[in-house]
Amino acid sequence: MTTITPHTATDAPVDLGAPLRAVDLHRAAAPLPVLVSPAVRDRVERGREYLRTVSADDDRPVYGVKTGFGALIAFAGRAEDADQCDNTLAHLGAGQGPDLPADVVRAALLVRTWSLAQGVSGVSAHVVDGLAAMFATTFAPAVPRHGSVGASGDLIPLAYAAQALRGRGHAYVDGERAPAAEALRRTGLGPLALDGRDALALVNGTSVTTAATALALDRVRAAHRAAQDLTCLLVDLLGADPGFLDPRLISAYGHPGATAVADRMRAALAGVVPSGERPLQEPYSIRCAPQLLGAAEDALRYVDGVVSADLAGVSDNPLFFPADDVVAHGGNFFGQPAAFAADVLALVTASLGNLVERQLDLLVDPARNTGLPPMLAAGPGRQHGLQGVQLATTAFVAEIRRAAAPASTQSLPTNLHNQDVVPFGTQAALRACEVAELLRLLCGSLALGLRQAVHVGGRRPTAPRCAALLDALADAIRPVDPDRPLDADVRLAADLVTGGRR
Repeated sequence: MTTITPHTATDAPVDLGAPLRAVDLHRAAAPLPVLVSPAVRDRVERGREYLRTVSADDDRPVYGVKTGFGALIAFAGRAEDADQCDNTLAHLGAGQGPDLPADVVRAALLVRTWSLAQGVSGVSAHVVDGLAAMFATTFAPAVPRHGSVGASGDLIPLAYAAQALRGRGHAYVDGERAPAAEALRRTGLGPLALDGRDALALVNGTSVTTAATALALDRVRAAHRAAQDLTCLLVDLLGADPGFLDPRLISAYGHPGATAVADRMRAALAGVVPSGERPLQEPYSIRCAPQLLGAAEDALRYVDGVVSADLAGVSDNPLFFPADDVVAHGGNFFGQPAAFAADVLALVTASLGNLVERQLDLLVDPARNTGLPPMLAAGPGRQHGLQGVQLATTAFVAEIRRAAAPASTQSLPTNLHNQDVVPFGTQAALRACEVAELLRLLCGSLALGLRQAVHVGGRRPTAPRCAALLDALADAIRPVDPDRPLDADVRLAADLVTGGRR
């Protein structure tokens, strides 16, 4: 069943010489030690020295070092390194909208730091050191929500992050928004000095897309587990027969995700005693739950693979390979894999949200809930129970559905047709984060309903693990009797059943 203890991080540093893990991105929301080992610094310095060598050769073109950017590559860039940095970043200050959540920004910068630390981006070693130092503080650049197409990197959002690290624009310290220069002073950091290649390497990757997809995946997975647990609790409270989880039945279905989900649900329902008062076949929101949740599991495993590959890969252009004397110009900044994966997350979220909402609808309906009062009201008419909560869940599902249209199919040419196809992965990933929160609230709403159902006459669960989940909810949330605003209760229930993952 779902753990009810909020996620806690270890104090172990993130080693830039080791694989980057999704859990590290969550840890980056708070001060976090990041280790730049001698081996990491050595490979970064080797890449930087190679950049100096090829830059000194007039016959070796290097994008962004001697040239303009994007569609203006045919024109010479600025001669001075500091000017070339300004040339890179200033024109990208075109983002709009509210600031991204600080946890997304810091996670994105951890992804960016790890990529740069692989030594093939030609950055200065002090850039990696400066980024690592930032993570030991609460500093978070203020980055606008809108402006990236997820190709040639998350240019605009990462440019705002780079400018904040230079002391320009705005940033957050301990959650307070301030001018970036002041935020640097308050955290004991100095402005990060960048040349043209450093600046381009900071922005020329899809780190916002990757980080947001990874965070969204973790949140949807937490809700997916919660949906399994809540389905089991619903089955037990109603006295339904768990025969729809029969291992022979599920094995014949042939899908590995359904097998894994059904195994977990059978374990949660171990010891359940059906009441014998339910129909032979339950509504699909119960009977087909392992098939729906199993398909979601298969889809989430696909997203797992994309996120793992993104976290293990270098997103930048060009890349420098000193051992082979090669400067490789290409498209490793193209966020198509994460765009597809984040769109899949949104589709999974919509289906899970619909399932959870339909289960709450079943629970509050006296025609289908084995005789419990309408809306689970302790005194129908004088009280309204879960009526307001159900209205809100209807709105949540509608909002998730509206947002579930794929972003990855919306390519538009831009940048004088230099970027003639783009993945829009940033939009897909940020949208996946946002709808994951609505799914979490849907799970909290159902959990609140299940807690209330026992108060108004539902039976106590007979499976020990279901009973333990109900007791945890009952210990934290008092019955709805009399009516009261339930917004905070929904959030608390969501925290309990998802392990606090937001």
